[in-house]
Parts: sequence; structure tokens; C-alpha cells
Amino acid sequence: MSDQHSESPIPRSAGTGPRSASAYSVQVPSNNASTPLAAEVEEHISLLQRTSATTHLERPTNTRVFVVANQKGGVGKTTTTVNVAAALAIKGLRVLVIDLDPQGNASTALNIPHAEGTPGVYEAIVEGIDLDELVKPCPDIPGLTVLPASIDLAGAEIELVSLVARESRLDRALQSYLKASEAAGDRIDYVLIDCPPSLGLLTVNAMVAGREVLIPIQCEYYALEGLGQLVRNIELIRAHLNPKLDITTILLTMYDGRTRLSAGVAAEVRSHFAEKVITTPIPRSVRISEAPSYQQSVITYDSTSSGALSYLEAAREISAAGVKGAR
Repeated sequence: MSDQHSESPIPRSAGTGPRSASAYSVQVPSNNASTPLAAEVEEHISLLQRTSATTHLERPTNTRVFVVANQKGGVGKTTTTVNVAAALAIKGLRVLVIDLDPQGNASTALNIPHAEGTPGVYEAIVEGIDLDELVKPCPDIPGLTVLPASIDLAGAEIELVSLVARESRLDRALQSYLKASEAAGDRIDYVLIDCPPSLGLLTVNAMVAGREVLIPIQCEYYALEGLGQLVRNIELIRAHLNPKLDITTILLTMYDGRTRLSAGVAAEVRSHFAEKVITTPIPRSVRISEAPSYQQSVITYDSTSSGALSYLEAAREISAAGVKGAR
């Protein structure tokens, strides 16, 4: 047998034996922000410090009414509505969530009963019942109230067709409620309307009632395809039904900083909407997905998770933009 096959694969030193383990050089990842994990930890700590430093948010001069809309499903509309509302309320503001989706997911996440037959937004826009009789307090978050949705709302699109001023029924009910609340010394600071994933009469009602549009955009390619259609529909609402409506806030959701796709989508959105895009994107997070199964927002479910901190920071940016704009 040839000697060349019997040689040891272990490199030998100039001496007679193999090297000791300590003689081998093993490259250890550096402990700085150049590694993805270190950068993620650094960002988490920075978010934690910023959110902890802000104990209260400044109240806006007037009630801000946001429509959380995107006709594409699964982009984080309900998750954004619930968690931004929770973040604003936890920081000392009075917030109303209007659940305009027949699935009632926002009501579920905020622990509000919404079984079939439960009075809610259907009774407000179809039957004309005052919101004061329908709005319920969130049991977990002081200062947060909810106008729930039940499955009854599924038929509202058809029933609204024959009603007078069908596009503005939510607006009339909401404005009446806001004026009564302010007169009673309990002014609502923020209203967030969670829309269904469609551009039907319910969404039109929301856009007529709203003053600002918050668009959650999933950091994936398909999310960009329907964005142009959404913007065109908002322009139509402005031209014909609500000239006060404006796109003021874009929130990047399901962001994964490890992928070029997320970074590419984020860059594309920022190039089109510039300062309207919230600086802090919402990351993909197991905690965000788990929270609704416990009938909670991620803010109350795990307040130090990356998802909770990102929504708290997004709420701070939304608040700051409103105060700056008022000045």
C-alpha cells in the first residue's frame, strides 16, 4: 500500500506531534453592529430606551380620525389598528377604535364581545342608533373604547344601497358622538377605523368619515401592485365625497431586515411617499401573531417584544407628526 494514503489529515508542526487545540486559529464573529444579530440587538435596545423615555404623548389640538385601509388582505390592517390604538391609549390619550370589518378581528383582539346579534357598528350605520349606546370600553387598557363589529355587518353593504346618503352614514354618527363627548368633557383624541379588505360601501363610509389615511404595506412585492389602485380610489373620494381626506401615514409591516426584498420594498415605498413613511418598520414577530389568540394587543401581551416596541415607536411618530402639523 502506498504511503500517501496513510498520511494523517491533521497538519503537523515542525515537531514530532500534532498541534494542540489552542494552536488553531478560529475566527470569532465580532461583537459589533456589523453582524445582523448584533445590529438587531442594538436596535431593540435603542427602541426600548426611546419608548421608555416617553411616558405621555401630547394631545392633538383636534380629534384625529384615521382610516386604516388597504384593499389587499393580510397586510396587517387590523393588527396595526389595534396596536397603534393600544400604544396611544397606554401613553395617556383617549382613543376610539371602530371595527368596520364583519370578521370582527379588532373586537376580538381588544377583548370586546361581538357575537352575532351584539349591538355595534351595524346598528349605528344601518339603524341610526347613537354611538353612545354602542361603544364599549376595552377592559385591559384604560382610555381605549371600541365600537364592535358582528357578523351582522356582512349584509350591510347590500342594505346601505337603498338608504339615503349611504356614503356618509358613519360620518354623521361619528361626528355627533365626538361632539357629545367633547361637550361632556371627555374629548376623544384619536379615532382609528379598521376597514375590510375591499373597496365597497363600508370602506367608502370609513373614508368619508376619516380625515387621514394610514396605509399598512407588507414588505413583499405583491403589496406594491395594489397600492396605485388604492391611491386612485382615495383621490376619487377626495374629489367627490370628502375633500378633507389625505394620505398622511404609511407603515411598513412584516419587515425582515435580513432579506433584500424587505429592504427593496421599503426603499421603493420611501421614494414615493417620503416623509409620510413611519421611520420604524414593524418586524415579523411571533408575539404579534400570538397576542390576538389571548384577546390582547401585543402591547399588553408582551410589552418588551420587538413588535410591541415598534408599535409604541410608530404611535409616538404619528403623535409627533400631528402636533407638528398643528403648529
